Amino acid sequence: MIDKFTIFLPHMLMAIAIWRLLHRDDLDDDPSLPSRKVSFRKPNKPAPGSTDA
Repeated sequence: MIDKFTIFLPHMLMAIAIWRLLHRDDLDDDPSLPSRKVSFRKPNKPAPGSTDA
């Protein structure tokens, strides 16, 4: 019985810690990075010398 408890308790505490870390509001907020206001997708531009309008 004590062997199961010594395995279960640390793993449960680690799971609770990970759960709490993943649900923090500031997880993806890095104040040292500049805010990005441009999208990741680049607009489609015609190739140079192309006759497409």
